[in-house]
Amino acid sequence: MADPLPLTSRKYFDAVYIPAGLLVFGTYIVKKEWLPYAALAAVLLSVWKYGTLQPKKVLKPDTFQEFELKEKTIISHNVAIYRFKLPAPNAILGLPIGQHISIGADIKQPDGTTKEIVRSYTPISGDHQPGYFDLLVKSYPTGNISKHLASLAVGQAIKVRGPKGAFVYTPNMVRHFGMVAGGTGITPMLQVIRAIIRGRPTGDKTQVDLIFANVSTQDILLKEDLDQLAKEDSGFRVHYVLDQPPEGWTGGVGYVTADMVTKWLPAPAPDVKILLCGPPPMIGGLKKATEGLGFQKARPVSKLEDQVFAF
Repeated sequence: MADPLPLTSRKYFDAVYIPAGLLVFGTYIVKKEWLPYAALAAVLLSVWKYGTLQPKKVLKPDTFQEFELKEKTIISHNVAIYRFKLPAPNAILGLPIGQHISIGADIKQPDGTTKEIVRSYTPISGDHQPGYFDLLVKSYPTGNISKHLASLAVGQAIKVRGPKGAFVYTPNMVRHFGMVAGGTGITPMLQVIRAIIRGRPTGDKTQVDLIFANVSTQDILLKEDLDQLAKEDSGFRVHYVLDQPPEGWTGGVGYVTADMVTKWLPAPAPDVKILLCGPPPMIGGLKKATEGLGFQKARPVSKLEDQVFAF
């Protein structure tokens, strides 16, 4: 969630304290006997301005709302970051860390009919960034919503509802996360990783090891961001695995195996949790692999308390 502004914030001085002080001081100069009324007016004005500065949550779990595409940043031929505008500069989605949103669109079908398609996405931005939200989306030839997003022009809108999901991150909920992501499955992991690192000043000591699997180096999404986070924070480590590595590659090769999990991720313990997100075959294989390594058996549909949680 969005962190509340400290009362010493410059925003409060500019919008609350200074106007209220000028009102009282000006009244004192002009007509001292009006001071009690000026003081009351200053208090009421301050309360109102304080309220307008607080973040406004916009998500509704059961109702689709439209948000306009503000900006589109092309990452590759089939990957882009889409920035959508929220209704006010201080508006936030109100999305708990670890949860996702649903995007709906009326998609024309091969038989000529139109059908509402709904898919889930995890923003790569957070509630600490009011006024907008960002989606990292890879467009697939058979992907209804991803193709729809790729076709959007700036100024067009999408339909969104939420929050959704069984996972909600809270600081120090475990000692150590082991994460495995494949492709765009990096988005919920990145959301949690960034929240942990933002929480360091207030005592979040969670350790994180991430295995990020892709086909080739060109498919590694947000590699610069991940490498920078690992460089800045000693509690976060990232391990790359490629199915088609280039010559001289020193990371993992092939599919993510039990040996890689043993080598790079924390060993089973009550205060350890494994997070998985990626293609279904990868998730199915890793659920079996983690159980064989001594982790609790993963359920078909994950719950927050599970030791092995699949988004």
